[in-house]
Amino acid sequence: MPKMKTHRGTAKRIKVTGTGKYVAKHSGKSHILTKKTRKRKNRMKKDFVLLDNVHKNDMIRLLPYGVGR
Repeated sequence: MPKMKTHRGTAKRIKVTGTGKYVAKHSGKSHILTKKTRKRKNRMKKDFVLLDNVHKNDMIRLLPYGVGR
């Protein structure tokens, strides 16, 4: 059985924590910021945890060895 390949695009965008959760950055923070409120832009600064029940099977397939940035 050959080794599974890591999806490199996902590996550059998603980090795996020590407890096995997946953490990513918010999108929409690069341009067209004038119409967004300060509260909304400040919330986008922080990383967010991907929901286990929704994304777990996809992340196992894309990141079989738990790599990340």
